[in-house]
Amino acid sequence: MLWDLAPVGSGAVDVIVAGIGGRARRSGIRVHRSRSLAPRDVVARDGIPVTSTARTLSDLRRATSAGRPGALTPRELRKAIRQANVLGLPLDEASRGDRMRSDLEGDFMAICRRHRFPPPDVNVRVGRYLADFLWRKRRVVVETDHYIYHRGLVAFQDDHDRDLELKALGYEVLRFAEKQIDEEPDRVAEIVAGVLGVRV
Repeated sequence: MLWDLAPVGSGAVDVIVAGIGGRARRSGIRVHRSRSLAPRDVVARDGIPVTSTARTLSDLRRATSAGRPGALTPRELRKAIRQANVLGLPLDEASRGDRMRSDLEGDFMAICRRHRFPPPDVNVRVGRYLADFLWRKRRVVVETDHYIYHRGLVAFQDDHDRDLELKALGYEVLRFAEKQIDEEPDRVAEIVAGVLGVRV
């Protein structure tokens, strides 16, 4: 919450301390003890000592996979990683995609793999623009739109300029919003399959 990676919630506040010993429990505080917490993992945020974003994401991932108290849901974790990426905060190694610039792109790639689509090129240059996903032989470009990157008049106009140029070069352009990829993955897959000429 201090890093603006997740909304402020109610309930106990999670605190991590070095070592295995500690004081008695306190109401409203959930203490996590760690033998691996190093000075390099701690920074100040708004004057409050807090784990670095890389360490925070690593801890969130472990808590989520183990189903620990106070853990995020898998979807909330994906959104936290995506938000860190949008804000330009340092990520832990497990949060870095191979050419993917955001977790949203990772979610779209997961749809492609699940439906066994031919693998696209990822974040490649087409004309003056960097295409999120490209099936060069089929002349298809897919853009995944995160609200923070694509909101406002300038972003709206830039997106349309990009689409016009790609279409002038002979590419079909599909755009999918974060909500569509998160909540309607089968519909997204059906549309992509239609333009690629493959079955889902």
